[in-house]
Amino acid sequence: MVEAWQSSRQAGRRQIANGARKLPPLRIPCIGHHRDMDGNSNSVPVISRVLADGTLIETVFDPVQGTTALAIAAPDAAPIIAPDHVLPSGLRLIPYAPDNNLLLHDCVLLPSAIGDAGSKEQLVADITSYLHRYVDLTPEFEAIAAHYVLLSWVYDAFNELPYLRFQGDFGTGKTRALLTIGSICYKPFFASGASTVSPIFHILDAFGGTLVLDEADFRFSDATADIAKILNNGNVRGLPVLRTMANRHKELNPRAFRVFGPKLIGMRERFSDTALESRFLSEKTGTRPLRSDIPLHLPGAQAAEAQCLRNRLLAWRFAARREVRIDPGCRMGGVSARLNQVAMPLLSLVDDPGARAMLANWLVVDARTESSGNVPRSERAVVSAMRDAFADLSVPYVTIDDIARRTNAALADFQLPLSNKSVGAIVRRLGVATTKSRGIYVVGQDARERVDALVERFALSTLSTTDADAIAHSIGNLPPATSEPSLE
Repeated sequence: MVEAWQSSRQAGRRQIANGARKLPPLRIPCIGHHRDMDGNSNSVPVISRVLADGTLIETVFDPVQGTTALAIAAPDAAPIIAPDHVLPSGLRLIPYAPDNNLLLHDCVLLPSAIGDAGSKEQLVADITSYLHRYVDLTPEFEAIAAHYVLLSWVYDAFNELPYLRFQGDFGTGKTRALLTIGSICYKPFFASGASTVSPIFHILDAFGGTLVLDEADFRFSDATADIAKILNNGNVRGLPVLRTMANRHKELNPRAFRVFGPKLIGMRERFSDTALESRFLSEKTGTRPLRSDIPLHLPGAQAAEAQCLRNRLLAWRFAARREVRIDPGCRMGGVSARLNQVAMPLLSLVDDPGARAMLANWLVVDARTESSGNVPRSERAVVSAMRDAFADLSVPYVTIDDIARRTNAALADFQLPLSNKSVGAIVRRLGVATTKSRGIYVVGQDARERVDALVERFALSTLSTTDADAIAHSIGNLPPATSEPSLE
């Protein structure tokens, strides 16, 4: 599907100048001083740059004319298109060449001009309509995806980011979702065609932007560790990935590759690392019949729509990038710090209180559902047993024997009973201290706070729809609902 999509996109750009152009060999982009067409050796090609005075610079690429230029937005000035930009130091910033293979072959998609953003509300509505035409998503995730597109265009204003993931078997729409959403994200880099992970490191470091990676758990089966490093470090600013390299004198000179940025991932399974799993906002694909109005093949109009939206989103970035920031009012009570960390940048871009409450509701319910599947059954049973044993506030401590009895009762239908020694080992592995009192091991009342934290972390507390809605309404500045509402 990826190859067919790229072929259809390139069909209209083969007549540059007077005919087909012989393409240069594929090369990895490299930022550094070089000699341009005018012989100026003090020029640096850039894809984007944020200057110290707040000036925003972006490369635009017109695939029809086969030209590149710089879109420049200085503070308190109207954005302009220029062939270059000279810094006070005399350094001359120029756009990437239009014959760069990453641009010619749609590996990286850029705006072609500065569009008319219109109002933010209308822009979000148009993005949502575009997604609804080509991708079958649940209503909540459709809203999340639309705002994630906005987030991708101002991601460099935040220090932490979530990832967007589509998870399901082949033929369930993962690739369609990645292509459609990725086409309107900020500087999307479609990396599934890379034969190794080396180009991914270099292009992310040079271009930044949004990494779009399909079949993340299969295509790179021989490089799982490298992909995991990108995903583990890529959602927090200031955590580059070090890779071993040697300089021209054959001296060891490791290089730090910047991998921070938004990421769209398609995969069939889950990652075994629960910490990595907590970075994703996921949509399960193939869980219901495909909507009848979804085209089986992407029409040529989709590429034109995506180009128009990228142009409008560029104008929105120029208008909003200096103003966006974390909204402390988006912090949700009663949920983990990690969920707040990845959700707050997204929620900070949602202006409508009702929409913000709906998305927060989905995030809370989804996070608790995902968390419940990431914890071994024995550990969940032990934490539940400690919670129930501590329900009697009059006891000074809870014995390991009592915890083991409650645990084995909960696990009776799943496995053989655990010994007191095994249960005690699980308790200590969970960070709950045990002491010996009158010859038996016990957990004191001073461990209540730790047990409560584990209950929250493992999503063992009872969360009704009303509870989730109350959390969502608390960040939406709305009064809690008096009756249990529908999640739709």
